[in-house]
Amino acid sequence: MFFPFYFDPTYVLLIPALLLAIYAQGKVQTTFRRYMHERSQAGMTGAQVARELLDANGLYDVPVELIAGTLSDHYDPRSKRMRLSPQVYQSTSVAALGVAAHETGHAVQHAEAYIPLGIRNNLYPVASIGSQMAFPLFFIGFITWSQTIMNVGIWLFIGALVFQLVTLPVEFNASRRALTMLEGGRYLTRTEVPKAKQVLKAAALTYVAAAAMAASQLVRLLLLRGARDD
Repeated sequence: MFFPFYFDPTYVLLIPALLLAIYAQGKVQTTFRRYMHERSQAGMTGAQVARELLDANGLYDVPVELIAGTLSDHYDPRSKRMRLSPQVYQSTSVAALGVAAHETGHAVQHAEAYIPLGIRNNLYPVASIGSQMAFPLFFIGFITWSQTIMNVGIWLFIGALVFQLVTLPVEFNASRRALTMLEGGRYLTRTEVPKAKQVLKAAALTYVAAAAMAASQLVRLLLLRGARDD
């Protein structure tokens, strides 16, 4: 049975994932804001901690750079550079140290050829194309009654979903490494480590929400294709 776009009951499938995404965004912002105002006893900035942790892992050739934006922190495996936002680079807060150590965890993963990270990096081109082209192709096929074009769109979207799923263990592992490095190097006290853990858990929830949304979208596309066949 065909449902017009203005009355598409499959949108209902997206509601739980959408609510989770909204919650995750609010959680990461409130948690980060809360612990950005709590200065760590070590008194070191995120940039200083990142530099020491990188050196401790033999990654002397990975520079730590300041980048504009809020929560724009990332490790770039292509250029082997760590980029930290001003809120992390310059801050001595518990949240800043947690984020800096998390990005260091990604750098260590890259250096150790951590398999899930390698898979994610290899999937990135497919996921990038899939996230941009999957929906246009699917709905072109939907409108023109072309099963082949719809299937191409679905397979591209599956590639994007697999990328999201592989991202989860990569992020969880980086957070575990971060907490181990921070506690082992005594950058955070025993009372500060759980607070940094809350920051990293909140950030990880955004990736869970993204994967849930992608999975819900895939189910929706499959149902729409089935409805078009009826």
